[in-house]
Amino acid sequence: MQVRGFLLLLALILVTAASEAGKNKKEKTKKDGSKCEDWSWGPCVPNSKDCGLGYREGTCKDESKKLKCKIPCNWKKKFGADCKYKFESWGGCSAQTGLKTRSGILKKALYNAQCEETVYVTKPCSSKIKLKSKAKKGKGKD
Repeated sequence: MQVRGFLLLLALILVTAASEAGKNKKEKTKKDGSKCEDWSWGPCVPNSKDCGLGYREGTCKDESKKLKCKIPCNWKKKFGADCKYKFESWGGCSAQTGLKTRSGILKKALYNAQCEETVYVTKPCSSKIKLKSKAKKGKGKD
């Protein structure tokens, strides 16, 4: 009888522990207990310099939050890290300016960022002339 009581007690403890673990998992998926749905987010502000790890602040009515964010160091800072664009191929080189140009169309605006629909970027034309050279194969012996 004592073994049966011990097993019943052990089963009860396991069921209780499993249900508590399930509650904790559900609580973690809640969004910080906030009922506000109309959050307004600011830009990602790096902790140091102009790229890397940082944070963005959000406000909704009387509430405010900070979220971690990251600005890649090779990112085009002119457009902001929250504006994602799909770019065309580079155009031809302008002999007058010595620049190539291409345009990008807005693909995604993260955190309701204010982004331009179309952006244009330029870069200097390559000063090197690329020649396709073919290696000569199998020079025959005379």
